[in-house]
Amino acid sequence: MTSDVAVEARNAIKAFGQGDMTVRALDNVSVQIRKGEFFTLLGPSGCGKTTLLRLIAGFETPTSGQILLDGRDITNDPPNRRPVNTVFQSYALFPHLTVAQNIAFGLEMLGRPKAEVTATVTRMLGLVKLEAMAARKTSQLSGGQQQRVALARALAPQPKVLLLDEPLSALDLKLRKEMQIELKRLQMETGITFIFVTHDQEEALTMSDRIGVMSAGRIQQIGAPRDIYTRPVNRFVASFIGETNFLPGHVVPEGVRLSSGDVVETGDTGNVTGPVTLTVRPEQVRLAPEGETGTLPATVKSWVYFGTDTHCHLALSDGTEVIARLQSPANGATDLAEGQKVGLRFAPGAAQLLGD
Repeated sequence: MTSDVAVEARNAIKAFGQGDMTVRALDNVSVQIRKGEFFTLLGPSGCGKTTLLRLIAGFETPTSGQILLDGRDITNDPPNRRPVNTVFQSYALFPHLTVAQNIAFGLEMLGRPKAEVTATVTRMLGLVKLEAMAARKTSQLSGGQQQRVALARALAPQPKVLLLDEPLSALDLKLRKEMQIELKRLQMETGITFIFVTHDQEEALTMSDRIGVMSAGRIQQIGAPRDIYTRPVNRFVASFIGETNFLPGHVVPEGVRLSSGDVVETGDTGNVTGPVTLTVRPEQVRLAPEGETGTLPATVKSWVYFGTDTHCHLALSDGTEVIARLQSPANGATDLAEGQKVGLRFAPGAAQLLGD
């Protein structure tokens, strides 16, 4: 039976330094990445995501553990013996060569026939929509165009896996958003497994089939973007993926009693006892008139207008802050006033329980 796993890390450890100065960049990481999926390693700087990418590429060797590709152990294979290509943040293009020559370079180094090289370059130019730029030097291109050339060059040899190390970070915001769409299109059209490294949560949520959230050399959670966002497994994941509210409390028969004394119904709390934290996304907070049945009493502290929505900062009776993300009215005005007393409730199922 053929496995659907493209890349697997088994108990991968990567340590740098010796003795008391030893630092584990990767701490017993195991993950399976499926064939043909867009998988993103997401986390802050220094969390180990690029180190894991380098182990897959062959630029680093694990201190212990294994890296497998299509079920074959490639842990000690050099980079040129792996059917894997990498797109770096710097693109690493040859400025003295044309776009077409840059794309052809890797194929020529592999000794591919000239007719095959020509046909592949033509196909790649069409794939990244740069047919009209084929004869230009890469130094004459914009940042977004250079990024497309780097992608085309990496895709030309038809690798089984394409590794992308924060390739969009040097682009401005508008172009970065455009390239997010382009990257996903390229992945779907080619069917190649993409492993993408980023610290940008929006990039991860926008493009990924699955996300592996990393912190301190470990994978904290793996799942589809919607699952990661709506069902975080711990406080780190909840805080790193989007904005959220953290509300301390204790489990009681009715649900969770917050530090303000208010009780929030959370459904079955299982065997959880003692102090807990509720996490609620700001867009799941609803405002109501003061004293309305089933609401928590709160006071408006301030609000910030963001165009499409308005962030309202509120305080519960004990001062615990809650942020509500409200859709802005068409005229941009708000009927909220500082010090105003309101009621707030959470959308059904929105309050998630996190153990302290």
